[in-house]
Amino acid sequence: MIVLSEADVRRLLDLDALIPAMERALAAFSSGGVTQPVREILRIGIRGAFAAMPAHVHKEDILGTKLVSVFPGNAERGLHTHLATILLNDAHTGETLAVMDGRYITEVRTAAVSAVSVRHLAREDARRLGIVGSGVQARSHVEMLRRVRAWTEIGAWSPNRANLERFAEECGVAALSSAEEVARNSDVVVTATASSQPVVRSEWVADGAHLIAVGSCFPSHSEIEGALVARSWLYVDSRTAAMKESGDVLNGIAAGGEIRAELGEVLAGLAPGRRSRAEITMFKSLGLAVEDVVAAALVYEAAGVRK
Repeated sequence: MIVLSEADVRRLLDLDALIPAMERALAAFSSGGVTQPVREILRIGIRGAFAAMPAHVHKEDILGTKLVSVFPGNAERGLHTHLATILLNDAHTGETLAVMDGRYITEVRTAAVSAVSVRHLAREDARRLGIVGSGVQARSHVEMLRRVRAWTEIGAWSPNRANLERFAEECGVAALSSAEEVARNSDVVVTATASSQPVVRSEWVADGAHLIAVGSCFPSHSEIEGALVARSWLYVDSRTAAMKESGDVLNGIAAGGEIRAELGEVLAGLAPGRRSRAEITMFKSLGLAVEDVVAAALVYEAAGVRK
């Protein structure tokens, strides 16, 4: 068994290989090639939550589990709000092969999946990227989305002006004045916030946009106005998880919308992607265990360890 720190994971994980790996993982999930329950979440009072996320990828025989915690109050302590550990196991014997830090994997695989959605759902000529948020996911999305498109403009907004200006300077993006300005001036809009209430409204978004909602993973939270979700052709990573965990999806359905397909179904050729220049597409990302264990397998292979 090997133990890998976050520094080890950062050194070993090939980000260019991560995007196609996420494409394969999502396609396998949506075509029946993965055994994976919806994550089990343990609430720790009002302080946070702890979740277990196991998955087995049949064809590649990748078996593993992510243990993840979400403690919003960590921000005041100067700590990451999302922390994780990933275990990789031998799928034939159950032997533990690796224990590795999963915080960075969670960060970049989320953005890599968003990049997959841009590649397959955004308009071909979409070149203006907007981000609502200025934290870890905002940064990782700038890095990973630059790997699939040559953006002519990237603008961002968050309510914390100091964080926004630091993010803008470090990542080379424009600090905008409001979420409305982001939405009105972007072809692709990413919401990566901790907000429990919608931060993007329908009247701000033009036909033909692609939306990516990554910040909310509780049924009581939503970043996108229900009317906008209902107006969009909605894709999710998992139907089952979305109906249990996503306030964005539940509010959108209440407003008359519906889940059109899983992103993996598009990748596997089981469902259509974008059908016209005018339609709004939306990808609601909750994060799947298969994404974590496949990313962890890339790290394990790069470490040069053989079973």
